[in-house]
Amino acid sequence: MNCRSVFQTTALGWSLLLPIAVQAGDWPQWRGPNRDGAWNETGIMESFPPGGLKISWRAPVGRGWSSPVVAQGRVYITDVELVGPTARERVLCFAEATGKLLWSHRYAVDYPDWAFDPNAGGPRATPIIRDGKLFTLGALDHLFCLDAVRGEVVWQKNLAKEYQVKEFTGITASPLIEDELLILQICAKPAACVVAFDKNSGKEAWKALDDSFLSNTSTALLRGEHAFSAKTSGELVCLEAGTGKEVWQTNTVTSLKNGSSIHLTPNGDSVLLFTDQGNLIRARLSSAGYRELSRVHLLDPTYPFNGRNVVWPPPAYAHRHVFARNDKELICALLAAEP
Repeated sequence: MNCRSVFQTTALGWSLLLPIAVQAGDWPQWRGPNRDGAWNETGIMESFPPGGLKISWRAPVGRGWSSPVVAQGRVYITDVELVGPTARERVLCFAEATGKLLWSHRYAVDYPDWAFDPNAGGPRATPIIRDGKLFTLGALDHLFCLDAVRGEVVWQKNLAKEYQVKEFTGITASPLIEDELLILQICAKPAACVVAFDKNSGKEAWKALDDSFLSNTSTALLRGEHAFSAKTSGELVCLEAGTGKEVWQTNTVTSLKNGSSIHLTPNGDSVLLFTDQGNLIRARLSSAGYRELSRVHLLDPTYPFNGRNVVWPPPAYAHRHVFARNDKELICALLAAEP
C-alpha cells in the first residue's frame, strides 16, 4: 500500500466535506454528520463492560452492505429480499428509540441468477438525509428520493436505462450532497463516472470522467501528518501521509485473512474500531503505535467470504448509541458512560 492508493480510495469523500442541517448528534450520511468519519459526542464509555454492551433493541433486516443512517428520531437502512426467482430491494425506516418498523419501501429488481447465491450481497450505498428527504441508491442503479417521514416517492430514476452502466456492477459509492446537487459515482458512460442531479427534481446537472474510483472494504483515517488504514489482509498500518512510508503495523486488531476490514471512527482522544469479526474496539492511535483500551463483541458476522463469515458495513454512531447491521439484524447498543 502506498500514499497514492490510500488517498485515491477516499478522494471523492474528502473533497466534499460539508455540514448538514440536522439535529445535534444525528448521523445522517456515510461517515457521519461532516463526512469526516469522526464522532464528536461526549459522555461515551472509555471501557466496555465485561458482559458486553446493553442492546437497546434488535430489528430483522436482510442482505446488504449499506450502513445505517440516523436522523430526527429515525433509523434508515437498505437491504434486499431474495426469494427466487424474485428479488426486491427495500428501504426500511425504524424508530430510533424502540426499533419499531415505521415504514418500508419495496421495489422489484432484476438480479441475475447468480446473485441469489449466499455469497452475493445486496445494496451497498449508504442512504443520505437532507431537508426531510431520503436519497437511496440500489445495487442495480435504482435511485430514489423519498419523503423521509412517510416513505412516499418524491422522484425516482433507473440509472441503468439512462446511462451505460455495466451489468450488476453493484453500485458501492454512497451519495453526496453539495448545496442543491446530489452527486453519485456510478462508473457509467459516456463520461459519466460521476453524475450530479438536482436533488429536488432529479434532473441531471452535469456528468464527468470515464475512469472508475476504486475502493475496498475500509476507509483510511487521516490525523495530522499520518494516515491509518486497514489492509485487506487484516493488518492495521500507520503511514506517513506525505510519502506513504510505513511507520508501523499491528496484526492484533482482526483476523489476518483476505477481505478483513477495520472501520475507524475518532471519538475524543481515542478511536473506535469496528472489525469484520463484529468486534468494537477503543484504542489510541499515534505515530508511536497502537494501544488497545477495550474490546467487546457487538455483532455476529453472517456474510460468507473466503471460508468464514464476515460483517463489512461500518456502524453509525448517534445519541450515545452505536447502530450496526449484518445480513440478519440491525441492532442499537448503548455507549453512554455511567453518570
